[in-house]
Order: sequence, then structure tokens, then C-alpha cells
Amino acid sequence: MSSKLKKGYIQVYTGDGKGKTTAALGLAFRAAGNDFRVYIGQFMKGQEYGELKTAERLAPNIVIEQFGKPTFVHVDKATEEDIQAAQNGLARLREVVKGGLYDIVIMDEVNVALYFKLITVEDVLEILENKPASVEIILTGRYAPRELIDRADLVTEMKEIKHYFARGVPARMGIEK
Repeated sequence: MSSKLKKGYIQVYTGDGKGKTTAALGLAFRAAGNDFRVYIGQFMKGQEYGELKTAERLAPNIVIEQFGKPTFVHVDKATEEDIQAAQNGLARLREVVKGGLYDIVIMDEVNVALYFKLITVEDVLEILENKPASVEIILTGRYAPRELIDRADLVTEMKEIKHYFARGVPARMGIEK
């Protein structure tokens, strides 16, 4: 399958504000509407989210795979299982990027997986350096390391100004999950 993109760029969505994954999903939705094929690999996620149901409806244009447990990972308490899930995700993304089936590859929460030391910056950079020229890659998550910011063609920082989570509002179905 030939890519719909002549030139694929590298984008990073980072920062402490809400909307990084949402922005990537919006891009995926737009791309699918133009008959692009999008692969989304979600690090550190194993929970049910609304986007999983939507992706099922939009398959084969959007495919999502999760590489995590259905529980949260804490920075100082990552288990061997968490590390293995992230390593498996990285291996899968390496295959997907080289495979030529997808125009856009989203590495959701990869920056957090790096921050938690579940995977290495060198491994992610290796994927970026060896990507086909026509594949667009989006990397999301807080704590984007300087090396990825420097390598990216586009970097967007989401900045939190105000958030209702601070007032005790839990994640809401259809909005945050």
C-alpha cells in the first residue's frame, strides 16, 4: 500500500494541560475521513476508553492497540509487567512504522512511558530515524524529553490554566474517558 503522504513529519504534543491525546485523536479522525490509515499505540493504558469503541467503528482506517494494564502506573512503582508491556508496545510500533500499512502512527503517552523509564529515548529515536519518509508520527504525553522535542518538526505544548479536576471533579464518560 502506498502512503497518501509525500512527506511525513514528526509531531509532539506535550505539556501539563488537557488535550494531548484528544488532539492526536482529532487528527486521526480527520485523516480517516480522508481515507488515510492510522495506527494508535497507547502506552500505559489498558482501560476502556470511548476512543476504543469509535476506532472499532472506523476500522480499518483507525486501529488502536493498548500496551498497559487496566490500572494506573505510579512513577516510582512501575512493575516488571509495566516495563514488559511498554517494551512490547515499542516492538509493535517498530513493526507498524516499517510495515507500510499506515500513513499515520500515533505513539500515545510515549513521553510518560519514557519519563517512567519503561522504555528508552534511544529506542524511540531509532524508530523515528528509521521511519519511511511518507509516514507521519505523533508522540503524545507530558514530560517530552529534549531529544524528542529537538527531533520533532512540530511541537505543541498544552498548558493548564484552570482544570476542574483540581476541584475534585472525576474523569467524565464521553469527555475524559
